[in-house]
Amino acid sequence: MKKLPAVTLSVLLVNTLFACNNNQSQQTDISISPVGMKKTGSISERFLAYNVEMVEVTGGRFWAPYKEGKAPSGDERYEYRPPIDLTNARLQKMAAGLAPSYVRFSGTWANATYFANTDTPPSQPPSGFDAILTRQQWQDAVNFAQIADAEIVLSLATSAGARDANGHWQADNATQLLEFTDSLGATIAGLEFANEPNMIGLTQPPENYSPSDYHRDYSHFYDWIKQSSPTTLVMGPGAVEMGEPMRTMAYHLGPDTFQPEELLSADTPKPDIFSFHYYGASSQRCHIPIIGSQPEDAFELDWLASIDDGINKSTKLRDRFAPNAPLWISESGETACGGNPWATTFDDTYRFVDQLARSAQQGVQVFMHNTLAASDYALLDEHDFTPRPNYWAAWVWRNLMGTAVLNPGIKGANIYAHCHRNITGAVTVLAVNIQKDKTRIINVDAGGTLYTLTAAETGSHQAAVNGIDLTLGEGDSFPELKGKPFSAGQIELEPVSVNFMVFEEAGNPSCG
Repeated sequence: MKKLPAVTLSVLLVNTLFACNNNQSQQTDISISPVGMKKTGSISERFLAYNVEMVEVTGGRFWAPYKEGKAPSGDERYEYRPPIDLTNARLQKMAAGLAPSYVRFSGTWANATYFANTDTPPSQPPSGFDAILTRQQWQDAVNFAQIADAEIVLSLATSAGARDANGHWQADNATQLLEFTDSLGATIAGLEFANEPNMIGLTQPPENYSPSDYHRDYSHFYDWIKQSSPTTLVMGPGAVEMGEPMRTMAYHLGPDTFQPEELLSADTPKPDIFSFHYYGASSQRCHIPIIGSQPEDAFELDWLASIDDGINKSTKLRDRFAPNAPLWISESGETACGGNPWATTFDDTYRFVDQLARSAQQGVQVFMHNTLAASDYALLDEHDFTPRPNYWAAWVWRNLMGTAVLNPGIKGANIYAHCHRNITGAVTVLAVNIQKDKTRIINVDAGGTLYTLTAAETGSHQAAVNGIDLTLGEGDSFPELKGKPFSAGQIELEPVSVNFMVFEEAGNPSCG
């Protein structure tokens, strides 16, 4: 970490205000004093990470675009897309703009993807697999990760093609992928056995597959990777946590399922990283309104706070089965099934930054956003890789938020604190005001620099900082991040705004 002469602390203040019809009381004033905030934890330097779906790498049927704002039904929810061009200069540059990071190549489609370890891959996948990952595709993926300074995270195939005649998982094809990765001078930083194994039906297991069968296969996977690649971290269980009522309905109406706690036992090896996924609701593509969300939810505190329950459940499981293992969210997005139409707009930025902050405060050390550049929940437009509002919010976070998490000394106001990423000492305050017609007053005891993210209107695809649109320059250069100075006293936050306040001279001893 580069240390500059000024002493700074980054405090993340996410002051999430209630919608006008909310009956709960509001605080009209909040006072913060950054100098005395104590360190409570830390996040990885690669905290803000992202997913590239395996189906993007191989090409295949992924979530179809909305048509005039409406989701296709049935099998038309999916549409073939060619492999993503991981050699695209803009895509590489946008990914590097969030470095250092992790890139996770996974997703449901990875559960049945065959690695063709030959220069002449077959035209169709072998029996028991649904897709083919070629050498060239994987080499492009590895090169992309190296250019983007993103360490690789992966999950493996668990379908019938990866099993023997008894239905037991075998490491043959995974070994070939590992050895080819090594031949490229690369390593796998983290490895999950399967994608979302609590949705066990989606892993394509043998008939009558039980939790004890899963324990056997997971233990075999664990022993194999520890022997084959000792530096690779085993991530697990990788279960998906969901907001209610989607969680309850998924276990009763969805494919064959295991409860997350059934994926581990006292006898199974403990993962190095305790990983889980989180989705607060399902997008319109899944066609069950009760488990979905509506555009107005973007301005509701309960929607922003829904992740807390998933983190709490996963933390308790971690403490039970893998005490002291780092907690990672290895996949999350606006909603499952590709995201809602408004996930592409600034309306989702309030949730995005708030959940980053909540996760860091509650002990999550890595947060992998789904996806980088596919479907509506992506950080980048999937056609030309132009940044969407959530990308710009991630870019600002990357520039201002450090790894040390602090106690802001205030409860019940959605205030979070971090040391600054680059400057030794003191405060960045991110204050999210989701009220559409009311400002918010923050009392501060020191001066600093304010960066206010806004959009011109609800549903806008354009983000601005202090009224200046964030756009790429010549050669896809990043804009200058310009703040405006403020003095000790009162700061007035605009309605529907995301505000980072940097206190360059706080001198917080926890950030030395």
